[in-house]
Amino acid sequence: MSDTIEAAAPSAGAAKILKINEAVIRIAGNSQDGIQAIGGFLARLAGRSEQEVMTFMTIPSTISGGPSIFQVRIGSGEVLSAGDEADMLLCFYQHSYEDHIKSLKLGGIVLFDADHVVPNPAYQENYRHVGVNISSLTVEAIGGTGRDKGKNIFAMGLLAKIFDLNVPKLLKLIEERFGGKDPSLVANATTCFNAGYMHSLENLLKTFQFFEPEKKDRLQVVMNGNEALAYGLIAAGVRFGAGYPITPWSDIMELLRRELPKYGGMFIQTEDEIAAVSMALGGSYAGRVAVTGSSGPGISLKTEAIGWASMAEMPLVIVDVQRGGPSTGMPTNVEQSDLNIACFGGHGDSPRVVLAPVSVEDCFYTAIEAVNIARKYSTPVFILTDQGIATRIEAFEEPNLEKVCQDISPDFTPVAEHKPYDLSKPNGITQHIAPGTKVLSGKYPIATGLEHDELGHPTGSPKLHSLMTAKRRNKLRQLAWDFPKLKTYGPNEGQILLVSWGSGQGPVREAVDRARSIGEAISGLSLRHINPLPNGLEQIFKGFHHIFVVELNDEGIYGFGQLGALLRARYCDPRIQGITKSDGLTWKVKEILDRARTLASAKA
Repeated sequence: MSDTIEAAAPSAGAAKILKINEAVIRIAGNSQDGIQAIGGFLARLAGRSEQEVMTFMTIPSTISGGPSIFQVRIGSGEVLSAGDEADMLLCFYQHSYEDHIKSLKLGGIVLFDADHVVPNPAYQENYRHVGVNISSLTVEAIGGTGRDKGKNIFAMGLLAKIFDLNVPKLLKLIEERFGGKDPSLVANATTCFNAGYMHSLENLLKTFQFFEPEKKDRLQVVMNGNEALAYGLIAAGVRFGAGYPITPWSDIMELLRRELPKYGGMFIQTEDEIAAVSMALGGSYAGRVAVTGSSGPGISLKTEAIGWASMAEMPLVIVDVQRGGPSTGMPTNVEQSDLNIACFGGHGDSPRVVLAPVSVEDCFYTAIEAVNIARKYSTPVFILTDQGIATRIEAFEEPNLEKVCQDISPDFTPVAEHKPYDLSKPNGITQHIAPGTKVLSGKYPIATGLEHDELGHPTGSPKLHSLMTAKRRNKLRQLAWDFPKLKTYGPNEGQILLVSWGSGQGPVREAVDRARSIGEAISGLSLRHINPLPNGLEQIFKGFHHIFVVELNDEGIYGFGQLGALLRARYCDPRIQGITKSDGLTWKVKEILDRARTLASAKA
């Protein structure tokens, strides 16, 4: 907790009330205990209270479940990461206590279920222990099923009391969550919450109140990255998609299956990944950009058809929600190790666009950008997100839907003639017409995975193959010029530039803020456009002694990481070095700074 001040003199025997700017709460238990429900309630409450919020979660990859955590960072000011250390640990079991007690700041509070946790005396000097018989008190409140079905809501009542949270808004969230089910569920959940909120915490020395949020009177939405991306696709005008279930992509698929019919569209679950990408390509060929998606293993299966999209110059959006690999790897852990397959996965020269959203909010807008690029440049576009953003909950300003929503229905206006692969077009940019559009010349084009002439008819001409290969390449070169100008986070010159992509932006920016507050000349740069790279990077690099690429993948044979290696290949700059890890966890700010300082000292 930061910026704490005493809010009011406590009455005799009452806990001291402290005003705080932010708090990091880690909830640890088993995945069956509703850990994610508590975190979700807290995150959504923050959003409805005009506060900033960011979450982090781990869940077991086995069907039987197991140990799980959900960490919530709530702040009255800007929140850029889920937090390095927790201010409070809520733990339900002994293993939760032992595994996560050291995630607390010194002096932090551990709130534990005294029915299942015996505190370790070795930790009681460094952390404030507050024991509550959560399981048995929940049973008292709602009966025998409470131990398994309601203790998470009881515990949320305790947190609401400790942090002086808005009770009416929390009860409204509970009603929304359970209201469509058996009415007794809402009643039991409300009873559990009230029982926790009213429970005496006599051994708690202080409670907390958040400062008023810095940004007032704004409408916020609260969602995770998968939800934001799916709604962005709908706003962009996508009305057809096809996919196959795989963690953590499946949530996008399920949301699109539920929501697209409301807008006259549909999403099909196919028999496998190859059928999914092929069906999506059929949808795009029909005249409206379609979407498919998966995670790493499924992307591997889609690569041949994505090559067809490159050859046929067919617009298509492919979502890759990265997870730990290779093979089935770590399905519920984060990694940024699909960059190479997104950029280069496929046989032959098959250029494609790769975008990497940097936050939950950016997932929404990147989806729209991807659709528009696919349409304008007639090319497959990857949205390369990751498990960290996919499951992370953030609050952000409500989009202006009247402004961003678009209709991309096909135009069937007759044309005099049409060459979908017209070599006379500048920079190689051409589009397809929708099947059914009348061509007055009577010369109708075709689409094929074979090399072709300007109308799409197959050809073995060496000259045409060279010209068409250059056409497919040159339009991506033009796209690089269309990207917005890059800006550093912090001054555009200094000792160290931390380059990140995707979900690394928040922790890197917090690292920059922390370093600059103590006089270190460190700046940050986030890349959203990975392939092609935006122009002007080399000019930014000139301002720094060290360029460290922060990413969640292995350093590789040559020690640079995947984006680091791509940048070194592009710019031949020995200052570019990698800061990588592959432990399946998101970056901590302290990790980034420690690694950067060590690497800079070694290179001095």
